[in-house]
Amino acid sequence: MPLFGRNKNESAFVNGKKHLTDVIKNTGRGELLIWRQPEEDFNTHSTLVVMPGEEAIFIKSGTIEQVFDNGTYHLSTENYPFISRLRNAMSGGVSSFNCVVYFVRKADSEEILWGSQSPIQVRDKVWGIRTSARVRGSYKVRIVNPAIFLEKLIGNNVPFQKQAELTKYFANEFQGKIKSTISIFLNGLTQELIGLDAYLEDLSTQVAPKIDEVFASYGLTCVTFALAGLDIDTTKYDAIDESQIGAIAKGKLAQGDKAVMGILGEDWGKQQAANILTNLSNNSGAGGVAAMGAGIGMGVASGGVVGDMSKQMMSPLSTAAESKEPAKPAAPADQPDDMAVLAKLKKMLAASLITQEQYDAKVAEVLDRM
Repeated sequence: MPLFGRNKNESAFVNGKKHLTDVIKNTGRGELLIWRQPEEDFNTHSTLVVMPGEEAIFIKSGTIEQVFDNGTYHLSTENYPFISRLRNAMSGGVSSFNCVVYFVRKADSEEILWGSQSPIQVRDKVWGIRTSARVRGSYKVRIVNPAIFLEKLIGNNVPFQKQAELTKYFANEFQGKIKSTISIFLNGLTQELIGLDAYLEDLSTQVAPKIDEVFASYGLTCVTFALAGLDIDTTKYDAIDESQIGAIAKGKLAQGDKAVMGILGEDWGKQQAANILTNLSNNSGAGGVAAMGAGIGMGVASGGVVGDMSKQMMSPLSTAAESKEPAKPAAPADQPDDMAVLAKLKKMLAASLITQEQYDAKVAEVLDRM
């Protein structure tokens, strides 16, 4: 190696070597939060140019000498070209008077997206079901203390830091703060957990200070924090909706039937009773005693007019039968009303108070004395 060996870091300078004075300015990409300028160990009285929206951290011999706001500055580094090379020869080409510059983005970061890594367990107090929620959103940060940000988050050997990479550092703290706040809010609700988008802004306001607490010790501040979505698992709600829709449909059908009865009124009952008795009298094999009892019971329930109708329709049948059979003795004055007995028997059968056999026997007994 030559006596006045060139520092290997000189390759980053214009034309691959240091000059008596160099101009140091940010060459990093715009989406970076911090960028370590490649030119190192530049000579004394080199010019530092800091553009609006950024700050520069000047590090000399491992110590932060100064943080520069936007403007133009002349740096003192004790690195004179020939003397520094002589010193470098003694240290294998590595400068004993090391100096570097970090450029830090001063403007707000771009929007950084985030989302909950695991679901938040919550119980719906209206329906009494357990479900889960996931949240997502975005935030923006600003570096308010570049020196602390460099020392605590980056370190000397990291050449740059992208904005989106912040989530790697703060993921666990973020998730813990966000999940605890959202969980307390959701479990405190007395309404169902569907349609909570109206609370997103309020929740964002509650979470933002907790996120800012995490950032503060790293020289950052949370400029904006926003919840973009609060997604509830609706699997169990779908089953509830289907059940409610079925109940509503049945209720509407029942209301429709009631409305029809209200419109047709007593005329409908009379018509149904007449049809039942006519069919039974014309068709002796239509179901026997049980069928006739069921038909008469329906007539009673339909309008309470079967008694009059049956008397009117049965009287011709009785007159015709008098020529063939001797007249039966008249029922005693305290004999119960046969139609009322039949109706009562029908209700008892429907309520399972008597068996079908008992019902048929009693109906036959009543019909025999009619």
